[in-house]
Amino acid sequence: MKKTAILLSSFLILLICSCDKFLEENPKNQISVDQYFNEPDDVRSVVNSLYGIGALQRYISGDFQINAMLGGYLSGFFENERTERPGPFEANNLTLNPNNMDEYLFNYWRDAYDAIAKANTAIKYIPDVPGLSTEEANLLLAEARFFRAFNYFALVRDFGDVPLVTEPSENLDNIYVARTSSDLVYDFIIEDLEWAIDNGGLSDLPFHSNGYRITEGAVAVTLANVQLQKAGYPLQGGTESYARAAEAAKLIITSGNYSLIPNGNTAEESAFNVMRNSETENEFVFSIEADEQYRRTSYYQLTLPKYAAVPDVIPGDVWIVYRPLDEYLRVYDPSLDIRIQNRQIWHNSIERNGEVYDFDGNWAPYTWYDEVALFETGRGGKNININLYSEVLLIAAEGIAQSEGVTSEAVGYLADVRSRGYWQTDRNQIESELAALTKEQFVEEVWKERLRELPLIFKTWSDIQRTRLYPITSETNPGEVSFTNVVGSVNPYGATFQEKHLLLPIATRVKDRNPEITGNGY
Repeated sequence: MKKTAILLSSFLILLICSCDKFLEENPKNQISVDQYFNEPDDVRSVVNSLYGIGALQRYISGDFQINAMLGGYLSGFFENERTERPGPFEANNLTLNPNNMDEYLFNYWRDAYDAIAKANTAIKYIPDVPGLSTEEANLLLAEARFFRAFNYFALVRDFGDVPLVTEPSENLDNIYVARTSSDLVYDFIIEDLEWAIDNGGLSDLPFHSNGYRITEGAVAVTLANVQLQKAGYPLQGGTESYARAAEAAKLIITSGNYSLIPNGNTAEESAFNVMRNSETENEFVFSIEADEQYRRTSYYQLTLPKYAAVPDVIPGDVWIVYRPLDEYLRVYDPSLDIRIQNRQIWHNSIERNGEVYDFDGNWAPYTWYDEVALFETGRGGKNININLYSEVLLIAAEGIAQSEGVTSEAVGYLADVRSRGYWQTDRNQIESELAALTKEQFVEEVWKERLRELPLIFKTWSDIQRTRLYPITSETNPGEVSFTNVVGSVNPYGATFQEKHLLLPIATRVKDRNPEITGNGY
């Protein structure tokens, strides 16, 4: 039975219910295969549901404790103003464990495997759905494979070895699935993504031009990220994986359908202000579609400090839940870099009704700032960007440098990103300085640019994970960044990184429900 397959897949992987409770489910609520996937609309609805569940919930959930921001908290470079809430505090102080983070860790694990179970079922049965053309079947399969890979990538990056289940379970045999080695999980992810690119007939248009359906670019940028992560620790895929990362990134670059948003002539007309106010730029490679009606976001509430709330002026339900510390902000050189100027990526004050409200030296994400949602509707409808074209260029630059050396191509990609940030610096000067670097020096410059360019698409922690290096910024010379072994380093909260902190704990409830699941050293 098809509905049974979905339910059992979830049970098998997640074990979110006891066996007794599961066996008490009323079979009258189940639908047979023939009934459930009887026509194209049935399978379309299943694939469509993948756009809003699983690991994507980390970005769109209103609970910002266990989501994409958790890595930033773990790095120690970002903090949550809502100190009464568990999660960020434990991450900042490296005191998280399976007990004090159980709810959030369990939800993350469960949601991802729920999506995987649905994707497995869709992938198995799509080819047999009557009335579905080969072209549409391949497209739906590509979408389902993408979301399966996306969810597995989130899990393996954050938890290490995880159970790998590739088929829907249609009986209660082998319900306890052990963790699969990370290298095999990565291979499976790559296989799914490559299949989607090679066989799915996906559009190469920008995401917004394709009705916010999965595109070749969305798959390719995910594949590039997977290969980049695999190249580093713990798998150390090395030169081959770096080359593959660059290859995937260049699928996007050479398509000619994506570009960096250029700066205007003034700071108000910068690329970063255009990015804040637009959802239809070709810099957006993959986004989560949001609207004020059906999928509202809370990001706009995260852009002002609580104490800035003024009756009848600024809403009282605002928080900086992703506040960058000074130790992070020093990655920018304020004499050169537009990205650290007020009201670019970050802001430290707002103007309202002719008055300036200062944040007393604190900074908050300006990219998410939405005046209409804050002051008029109370409904956040802006899309959430997952991948940007600037990220693609930086992946290509690093992948080429690591596999081929400091070529003119690699220099050009890095210079594209840096020259937009260093908007008043001659590009020829930037290229000349980059071309003179050794491979090791050049790669470090890429890492620095990732810190400056990608903080709000949450790349800081995954970069620390894969490089095993911790950024150290200079108090006296902002913009200077060095890197040291993360294990043994002390974060801004005085907590010392241990090896175990590079992966998340396995939730207690996951281990309780599956005796085959072991922990991560917590």
